Amino acid sequence: MQFNFTKYSRVYYIVSGVLIIATIFSLFMFGLKFGIEFVGGSNMEITFQSQRPSNEEIQSALNSLNIGEITIQPIGGNGAILKFKGVDEATHQQILVEINKVAPSAEKSFQYIGPSIGQELRNKTELAIVLALLAITLYIAFAFRKVSRPVSSWKYGIASLIALFHDVLIPIGVFSILGHLYNVEITIPIIAALLTVLGFSVHDTIVIFDRIRENIFRRGMDEFEDTVNWSLNQTLGRSLSTVFSTLIVLIAIYFFGGETLQYFSLALIIGITSGAYSSIFLAGPLLVSWYKWSAGKELKNTLKR
Repeated sequence: MQFNFTKYSRVYYIVSGVLIIATIFSLFMFGLKFGIEFVGGSNMEITFQSQRPSNEEIQSALNSLNIGEITIQPIGGNGAILKFKGVDEATHQQILVEINKVAPSAEKSFQYIGPSIGQELRNKTELAIVLALLAITLYIAFAFRKVSRPVSSWKYGIASLIALFHDVLIPIGVFSILGHLYNVEITIPIIAALLTVLGFSVHDTIVIFDRIRENIFRRGMDEFEDTVNWSLNQTLGRSLSTVFSTLIVLIAIYFFGGETLQYFSLALIIGITSGAYSSIFLAGPLLVSWYKWSAGKELKNTLKR
């Protein structure tokens, strides 16, 4: 039994449109909470010798130092990560003294990143994502250059680019909400996860597009919609098995990999799930919708003549 994927294209577009609008709204209202790697600041990891004090106790002990907003993230059974504005070494030592007054502790690491370095890293990260999207689009257009009909090769590249934007925007929207509600920050591991999502998603999309290309050569260029549906049905099992096997590992990492890997794995879980959806329900149907729109436009021009 063959499932008619393109029959419900409008439903897929509405679902994706709602998610993208919600993401844009979240970004407009809450923005993204970037880690010190991108905005500059100090990052201190400490381990308490006994029970960890509450966040309120630590915050109260440091209020006298006037170091501004402090983000306290508990880790493990008796550890904590403190993030605050950049401080000099004298203030750094005062912070340790005040924390030890609350409970005996040991500093595991201290990191300071200046605002200019953070801004430079942020700019390079944005450039890396843009270049990755552009390179992927050009590669797909080149790989499908021999498929000029019934849909031009560059349209395969544009369809994949739309799907990739969808796959990156959805996890960004989720982290925008998490940042607003739980102070979850965008860090280097999360950026790495988003770039991984791009590669994973485009790989799945290329497999589907490649099957469409093969079926066009076998079945001819007539009934393009049927060819796309046939191709999606042929690759569905492979796509779902790959995604599910990957998600099993990522879910295990999320629950058992420790707090340092928790949000990295969460970004991958959301992105790969979104990528599987876009590869199956957006990329192929977009080609069909574009084909129908072009065919209808040509028919109108013919009738006018």
